[in-house]
Amino acid sequence: MGILNLTPDSFSDGGRFLAADAALAHARQMVAEGAAIIDIGGESTRPGAASVSEQQELDRVIPLIEALAGEIDRPISIDTSKPAVMREAVTAGAGLINDVMALRAPGALETAARLQVPVCLMHMQGEPRSMQSSPHYQDVVAEVAAFLRQRMAACEQAGIAAGQILLDPGFGFGKTLEHNLALLKGLPALAGLGAPLLVGISRKSMIGALLDDAPVGQRLYGSLAAAVMAVANGARVIRSHDVRATVDALRVASAVI
Repeated sequence: MGILNLTPDSFSDGGRFLAADAALAHARQMVAEGAAIIDIGGESTRPGAASVSEQQELDRVIPLIEALAGEIDRPISIDTSKPAVMREAVTAGAGLINDVMALRAPGALETAARLQVPVCLMHMQGEPRSMQSSPHYQDVVAEVAAFLRQRMAACEQAGIAAGQILLDPGFGFGKTLEHNLALLKGLPALAGLGAPLLVGISRKSMIGALLDDAPVGQRLYGSLAAAVMAVANGARVIRSHDVRATVDALRVASAVI
């Protein structure tokens, strides 16, 4: 899953793809490099990021989705928690809802059920603006699994088929380095929930922390190692900023795993 952030403040690539031409060119490049899904987001969820209005998010993402839907032969994912953005994005051509709130915002679950497209449910402790202030767990793997199990049940009760659900443990979303490492090691337990696992670990602060506080631009090799370990532990979708390098690493790993 190739990441395309149409935001000025995302932690890794904020501001790079705000212009329509730059965003289209990057999407085409990721497809050429082997991305199976293009994930488009119009609101940063990094710690401390400012929220944006519904209309601002729509203005950022809908024109690009419309342009790409008629051009590329890969599914387009909309990274949003807002029901109105979900509706407009699917109408424009998106085929997957990727929600860091796991469809907990008012109206989101009902909206996703009506749209009848696959959904990705992510775990997050707290909310994006303050999630990293003091995350705490007794058993992070067990608690994340319990949350995702409950959200799967809520989706199925709302009419979303089990086969339409993906799960994301939410690396970096209300977790310390120790929590993230425990989750990476514990992915087999989450894979046992029965839905495909999506892992978004690319360039994240946990990688930097393990590499002597490496800045975002120097986290590629660590991200590739984490991606390979995630797949070895049961992940089926890897969300990445660096598509070609990640595809190459996973092609080699998949020959053995």
